[in-house]
Amino acid sequence: MKKIFSLALTIIFLVASVGCVFAAKDKPEKVKFNKKMLKETELVESAERDDPIISFGEVADEVTILGEAVATPGQMVNFIKKRNPYPKINCSVEELVGYYYEEATREGIRPDVAICQAILETGTWNYGGDVSPDQNNFCGLGATGNKEPGASFATPQMGVRAHIQHLLSYASQTPPKIAVVDPRYELIAKFRPHIFGKIRHWTGLNGVWAVPGNQYGQTILRFWKQAQNPDASEESLEYAHEQVKKNLNDAEVYVYRGIVYYEQENFWGAQADFKKALEIDPNHADATFNLALTETKLKKIDKAIATYDKYLKLYPQSDTGYYNRGLLKLRKKNFKEAIKDFQRTLEIQDRFADAQNEIAVAHFMQKKYNDAWNDIKIAAEINTTNEVINTNKAKLEACIKKKK
Repeated sequence: MKKIFSLALTIIFLVASVGCVFAAKDKPEKVKFNKKMLKETELVESAERDDPIISFGEVADEVTILGEAVATPGQMVNFIKKRNPYPKINCSVEELVGYYYEEATREGIRPDVAICQAILETGTWNYGGDVSPDQNNFCGLGATGNKEPGASFATPQMGVRAHIQHLLSYASQTPPKIAVVDPRYELIAKFRPHIFGKIRHWTGLNGVWAVPGNQYGQTILRFWKQAQNPDASEESLEYAHEQVKKNLNDAEVYVYRGIVYYEQENFWGAQADFKKALEIDPNHADATFNLALTETKLKKIDKAIATYDKYLKLYPQSDTGYYNRGLLKLRKKNFKEAIKDFQRTLEIQDRFADAQNEIAVAHFMQKKYNDAWNDIKIAAEINTTNEVINTNKAKLEACIKKKK
């Protein structure tokens, strides 16, 4: 009994010691700045999330992992290139998308949604976390945090195959139709029987694939719908006109045409259509969000903030909604409320590095330079390759007085 008691005390001591170490590590750093250099310094703001959204054909909670593609390979290629013109991959974007459609179709997984999961996991192949581009690891396999990089694969196709096989282990108990390359497939089968083959929907990955991951599946599906958005072509506009003529009292057709106008940078036309959609359905979340985007493009900042207010009542778990509203409040120099919005963004999506950057920008504008310095360091830990964040970190670092 004494030995057990002694062991327990030792464990308590070690835990307490580790806690003290982490507490010391997490303690904000206080530095002295060169005030003259600070006056000449201006931090760079992160970009707005300005892709419009369109309603799901099916409820998010009902979108299955298994199934056929809805978006075409061409749409997925364009979506990736739009989000990141220079993705860090070891093949062309077209080849990567082709691998997803080949590997996922073989196993019965939706390839278009799997690509959107890879977009979320890699930051559209910008990386910036523990995984590096040379690993060909597109879904964070084995990257459990604390600088653990996870698995590596010889080629992009093998990385895609491992991703699809790992998804299969969650969605089905049917074994892969080709040799297993996912190093964690058997671990799921043997040691996690409560989830092996039992996660049917993308939203079921919340808190399972990603922790806490409260909106993990919803974020993937939002990307999926954005990939299917109509483009700026005249063909899309002609199709939209035809749909409006046939369905004058359907809010969805006005949202669709409004997005075409938005992509063509005809923001007045887009605004009119999103407003028409809201006349038909006052609680149409997508029309509300898109109207806020359009009002921002038209520099109607107060109206855009009010529209985001309405949108966030309709969809209170929208990290993008809080982030975009925070940017507008920052423009108005409403620092306190802007920071609250960015903090709420991070509560919903803790890897949203740009939101952390904007907290740094807000504190810098308030002349709270030490807060800004600590904020930007956190942002750089979230994403090590974000150019805006690295630029801001370098700017602040240059203003720190050197110790003699």
